[in-house]
Amino acid sequence: MQNCIYSAALTPDFGVAFRDLPEAISQGEAVEDALREAADCLEEAIANRIVAGLPIPQPTTTNQSEHAISLPAQMAAKAALYSPIRDSGLTHVELAKRLQCDAREVSRRPDLRHVSELPRIEAALAAMGRQLVVALHSAA
Repeated sequence: MQNCIYSAALTPDFGVAFRDLPEAISQGEAVEDALREAADCLEEAIANRIVAGLPIPQPTTTNQSEHAISLPAQMAAKAALYSPIRDSGLTHVELAKRLQCDAREVSRRPDLRHVSELPRIEAALAAMGRQLVVALHSAA
């Protein structure tokens, strides 16, 4: 199961770094600002990995000195779809055949600029033998 909650460490000067995404570094003026910047930074780091065709690492467990930062739901769903497509080597044309739709539609699903309907992402995941599961966590 792929988790979309990443660990962010804050420095005394409100710098932010993600253990699992070394390229994701940001800073804020205060703790609250740094955490907002961290959320934006995380989203950009995942988006850049998708655009570059790089793997998205599984997040490691957040320890007591770190902050848990989660991806927005739409981004998490697209990342969940991107990883199995990338790992399987399945082409968009092959996935489109499984879904009985146009290959252009399949290529837009992991596209972060394109808003995809959740049922379509779920259908693509099901065609890959995966299931999207939504979890609710208390805000810290």
